Amino acid sequence: MSPVDAIFKALSDPTRRALLDSLRKRDGQTLTELEAGLGMTRFGVMKHLAVLEDANLVITRKAGRFKYHYLNAAPIQEVADRWIAPYAKPLARFAMDLKNVLEGPKPMRERPTFVLETFIKTTPEKLWEALTNPQTTSLYYFGTNLKSDLTPGGPFQYYKPDGTLMLDGEVIEVDPMKKIVSTFIPIWEEAEPTRVTFDIEPMGEVVKFTITHHDVDKTAKGVATGWSQIASSLKSLLETGVPITYPQSM
Repeated sequence: MSPVDAIFKALSDPTRRALLDSLRKRDGQTLTELEAGLGMTRFGVMKHLAVLEDANLVITRKAGRFKYHYLNAAPIQEVADRWIAPYAKPLARFAMDLKNVLEGPKPMRERPTFVLETFIKTTPEKLWEALTNPQTTSLYYFGTNLKSDLTPGGPFQYYKPDGTLMLDGEVIEVDPMKKIVSTFIPIWEEAEPTRVTFDIEPMGEVVKFTITHHDVDKTAKGVATGWSQIASSLKSLLETGVPITYPQSM
């Protein structure tokens, strides 16, 4: 079954759509929390979650004794970009809905509040180059150039073409070809510093690229939607040579 077929199969069931709606309203829920809102057996909920995980619409992360479930917007963004946007104008409305994925008050906790995974047909070397080369970031990261020497304690900043700073940050950890951890400080809106991790994991002919954002609810509005667009444009650039251009609202 193709990835697109898996997505539409997963979305065809009202219970699975209800699970996604629940995660869209409040991401990072346990099985017990998801079960409480459905009125069905734990085994039934687990079966539906397995279908959503197979379609990569739901991903999980463990923290302590608990496993938390997250809505993964990347596959839906890719379907919208490839099948909807060329024929109509609902993408703007679609993006407005996605921007609410993780907004809303949440208690401080160590576990991430936003996780996005996408699978790109490329190599770790090419993905790493795309993430760290300023000429390449300008193609998919809302036209901005990365400034960083990839040294812990050094800058991790994105600049607009006119030289003004759009996103400030500092390198926390670097593992070449595998991981970058940095702080995230938006300039366009007052917000607290948060933490972002880029993970690269080769998986045969593809590479799994994961964006993890801790305390995303404490940063600027619309960041969750922005990550979906960045990941989708990056995937298109590496697989087809052509990025997807989105309007920059920052």
